[in-house]
Amino acid sequence: MIEILSVDPGSIGAELDLEPGDCLLSINGEVVRDLLDFQLQLSEEELLLEVRKKEGELWDIELEKDAGAPMGLHFEHPEPKQCGNNCIFCFVHQLPSGMRSTLYVKDEDFRFSFLYGSYITLTNLDEADIQRIIDQHLSPLYVSVHATNDQLRSRLLGVEGPPILDLLRRLTAAGIEVHTQIVLCPGLNDGEELERTVEDLQALHPGVISLAVVPLGLTGYRQRLPTLESVSPEIARSVLEVLERYQEQLLDRCGTRFVFAADEFYLKAGIDFPPIEAYEDLGQLENGVGMVPLFRSDAAEALAEARSLESPEFSTITGESSLQELEKFCVALSKKTGVIIHLHPVRNEFFGGQVTVTGLLTGRDVAAQLRDKPLGEVLLVPDVMLKDGEDVFLDDLSLNDLEAELGVRVEKVESSPWGLLEALERHAR
Repeated sequence: MIEILSVDPGSIGAELDLEPGDCLLSINGEVVRDLLDFQLQLSEEELLLEVRKKEGELWDIELEKDAGAPMGLHFEHPEPKQCGNNCIFCFVHQLPSGMRSTLYVKDEDFRFSFLYGSYITLTNLDEADIQRIIDQHLSPLYVSVHATNDQLRSRLLGVEGPPILDLLRRLTAAGIEVHTQIVLCPGLNDGEELERTVEDLQALHPGVISLAVVPLGLTGYRQRLPTLESVSPEIARSVLEVLERYQEQLLDRCGTRFVFAADEFYLKAGIDFPPIEAYEDLGQLENGVGMVPLFRSDAAEALAEARSLESPEFSTITGESSLQELEKFCVALSKKTGVIIHLHPVRNEFFGGQVTVTGLLTGRDVAAQLRDKPLGEVLLVPDVMLKDGEDVFLDDLSLNDLEAELGVRVEKVESSPWGLLEALERHAR
């Protein structure tokens, strides 16, 4: 059962006289264990709810509604199952102290993989979990494979898990679709092992929908951790050669390129990106695959729509890896609109200088490095730098704190060309 925390006024739940403190026991005879069970049942049009009122009375409620229509009921979010792996490249193990506690949580929960697209290794599943995935058809799932050589995979994960191919075969045979990823660690799962993993996973297509290859991330805080090699330009080029060869073969054989490289490989290798069409449905976008080509496509469309504006001077910020693309767009947007835009790259000192993505910048690094820079009247902060639903950075510095430190108006904007253009238009005089 799950307890109702709040009920939206005027909602279906309110019309049924449901209240905070009531407990939902079952839907259509199926026990409701957590939020996932509840959300899956919302797809039904006819529902029989078994409810225990907060006073203890049992109610049976029959209703008809549109499939998927919200009921206005809110429940406590389930705590994620914790990851028991000890991955040699784990980013959480490389975090400095002083960040909010939730950033040190390692989750490994198939429910979150289905609901939010988070990657899991499948190492902590028991038979009941596997059967629940199959029975409730929790598809697609997002699985970190890293290597199909089980001995090597165990070394990478720091634990011995079930044979990954056997588990993937069982899930895909049951109709579960899976997106997969490899965190590439030079000298370990590249070269022949990378080719082996690509071949093994593509053999499970279409059940295995796609494979993303992303480089490991190293910070300056790897105390008492295995020594790992970062992805060099030479390694990046060799990885791209392998993946592009497979893409060509698989497109001809399967009708899909199947395997995709994270943008960082192209940036490190100094090789230009494929056209956005080569990323097909951008199914691995949240994994950093195709973000630059999508940015370029959106930038071209935004610039085509931009017009001359009378607006104040603006400034915005970016991580080092995005500087070149954003700089081109800001120059072109400034020329098209006549608005002065100051773009400031921020070095990630908090993580030791090796992490270059915008989304992992901290408020204190931004404040320290922008203190003497020209900021105009408004500083535009990309929303990718902030916690979902809150205006705080990774280190809990808020936008209001940043505004006070820099003495300039600070606004959150969507992390896209459209976000910048809309901000300029919003302030047009």
